[in-house]
Amino acid sequence: MLIVITICIVENLCAWQENVRPKLYVELGADEFLKFQGNDSTIDHFKLVLRDENSLLVGGRNVVYNISIFDLTEQQRLVWHSVEDDVKMCLVKGKDEDHCQNYIRVLVMPSPGNLLVCGTNSFRPMCHYYSITANNYTLEGEKPGQAVCPYDPKHNSTAVFVDNELYSGTVADFSGTDPIIYREPLQTEQYDSLSLNAPNFVGSFSQGDFVYFFFRETAVEYINCGKSVFSRVARVCKWDKGGPHRFKNRWTSFLKSRLNCSIPGDFPFYFNEIQSASSLVEGRYGHGNSKLIYTVFTTPTNSIAGSAICAFSLQDISDTFEGNFKEQGGVNSNWLPVNSAKVPDPRPGSCHNDSRTLPDLTLNFIKTHSLMDENVPAFFGSPILTRVSTVYRFTQIAVDPQIKTPGGKTYDVIFVGTDHGKIIKAVNAESADSSKHVSSVVIEELDVIPSSEPIRNLEIVRTMQYDTPKDGSYDDGKLIVITDSKVIAIKLHRCNSEKITSCSECVALQDPYCAWDKIAGKCRSHGTPRWMEENYFYQSVATGQHAACPSGKMASKDINAGERQGYKGDLDYDPHRASKDQPGGEVINIMQDRNYDEKGPQITHEIIAQYTVETLVMAVLAGAIFALLVGFVTGYFCGRRCHKDEDDNLPYPDTEYEYFEQRQNVNRIQAEPKLLPQVEEVTYAEPVLLPQPSSQNKMQHSPKNTLRKPMVGHHHGVNSETLFQFQPDSYNARDTYRGRDNFGTLRSHQGDNYRRGDGFSTTRSVKKVYL
Repeated sequence: MLIVITICIVENLCAWQENVRPKLYVELGADEFLKFQGNDSTIDHFKLVLRDENSLLVGGRNVVYNISIFDLTEQQRLVWHSVEDDVKMCLVKGKDEDHCQNYIRVLVMPSPGNLLVCGTNSFRPMCHYYSITANNYTLEGEKPGQAVCPYDPKHNSTAVFVDNELYSGTVADFSGTDPIIYREPLQTEQYDSLSLNAPNFVGSFSQGDFVYFFFRETAVEYINCGKSVFSRVARVCKWDKGGPHRFKNRWTSFLKSRLNCSIPGDFPFYFNEIQSASSLVEGRYGHGNSKLIYTVFTTPTNSIAGSAICAFSLQDISDTFEGNFKEQGGVNSNWLPVNSAKVPDPRPGSCHNDSRTLPDLTLNFIKTHSLMDENVPAFFGSPILTRVSTVYRFTQIAVDPQIKTPGGKTYDVIFVGTDHGKIIKAVNAESADSSKHVSSVVIEELDVIPSSEPIRNLEIVRTMQYDTPKDGSYDDGKLIVITDSKVIAIKLHRCNSEKITSCSECVALQDPYCAWDKIAGKCRSHGTPRWMEENYFYQSVATGQHAACPSGKMASKDINAGERQGYKGDLDYDPHRASKDQPGGEVINIMQDRNYDEKGPQITHEIIAQYTVETLVMAVLAGAIFALLVGFVTGYFCGRRCHKDEDDNLPYPDTEYEYFEQRQNVNRIQAEPKLLPQVEEVTYAEPVLLPQPSSQNKMQHSPKNTLRKPMVGHHHGVNSETLFQFQPDSYNARDTYRGRDNFGTLRSHQGDNYRRGDGFSTTRSVKKVYL
């Protein structure tokens, strides 16, 4: 096993990456974040956030809050309660009072000065149109929100406004059993598992001629092997007008493919359930440009508690939709690719000038063949980050794309929310140099929500370009964190902290936002003048080391430091249990006790000694050889000490079994006396059914008749009646069956000596032999 581990380390064959330790553990002080809490008496169940110039519109329970992007103060609110009749009907249908409220689930600005708001409206979805004038909202109209907004506030749904059309993925009935992708008047097939099978929608966006939807659903192609949930990306054409006749209200371009986020190998480990998707990111990765979508995946709730971040290229998604279709030949058949000769022309799922002119052959094919055969592969070949944790799972993701660093390289900074109130900030350190490899760096792990609420949404906002100075100050942007009860804004980085005092510490963060200013002698953030000039700023996101930076002071080399800090195997890390004396991060650990001071978080820093791969391999081999030598010596001396005389070397000295003794003494001159078989005779009675007494002899019913009568011959007479009778044994050619008594019980054939001669045969002798 040690040799296999060594080979994996040397040749980098172990695909499963370890839980990458954060460079910074951050527990924010009271003055380190902004907070908005709308309703003090009830939970608002915040979920949506919409940017409107320098305001944020946040939808909650019966209200839309307009808060300032600078300090999260409330500027105005739009109140919308359900009418009394809708509330009463909701209660009559069996819902409780908390559900019978109006939860805002769609916020769209069709044009400047106009707002479209859709809410659950006590399980009767409704949409309102408002005009915005001088921060006043005026109701202009309303329409039913069925197929646009979900009924249940807890149901996952998505919506995107494209070219004056609203595309939505939700459910269209009260029970939530009719999933739908909808754009008036087009929809997916109703109650059709081949189209949508109990989906949970997590995101949508528009690009080119198509609108894309991300969701997870019960996999229909896996149903013969059991129930499993797969993640999908689906698309519809923006120019789709439906088909002729019975297809006039149905999509003619709906296709879907599986998203493959897995640990690669001969038997991949899949993260099957997508939880969130970012907006479309366009940038340079390796030596080419690509458009990516970053997504969050988890394992099922009843399996290994794992989470992963995967990126998917829009080109790879499009390629799967141009590949083979998938079909099932019979009810019990496997799902296999469709022969290209069976695909009609024009190709189903493509955009056409007028879909109403498509032939029935194409329309019938797309109705039963919406699933593509090929999976969408992860862009970098593997997940960007994986995490196995019994404390939390990933829930939401936001990406700050293409952050420029000194020297001209760009990186996507990833922010991930968890269901335990944490924010993880990560980057793929190799993304600027390669599109085929992953080098995971977790820059920070922040405890944002003291109450450990799940994070429902993340949004990155800025009021200006990050590299444009204004009055000597720079807007580095904010990360907006949405939970059920509050809205929080935090900084995107901690580069300017006074606790980061050396060049090596600043560079070792591997944070694209941070670089060491050699003129000012401090760690600075992007947006600083001359930021792009490598001669003035030292940084290395790829390695975390710079030749111009002196090595930092060395700290304790105790390998158990991380475990004492509370990061036990990277499984159950909780910063509240962390120790400030032994930081487990590589360079800097921002840890703080519960008693915050006015200056925010306290920062302590130490550099743990780093070892090369060669050193680690030699240590493993030396340990293996030493263990073998110790085991050999210990075994030899234990064998000598525990050796017994040959005469006492019996495995069972007190046993009565002769077998072992014979085996041990097979070569002795004098043979040991053998134990005779011990025979124990057990006698028991075997009852036989008594025949009915004859009516001719009335005395047969007297008690005397039960006494044994003397035998006249060897067998009974014709009229003799006995208490028990047996059939005679027979072995002749005509009667080959075993003898049976009157009960039909098989008897062992022991000959005539088996029975007593008195006709009763009330006993049977059974010999038990103990060898």
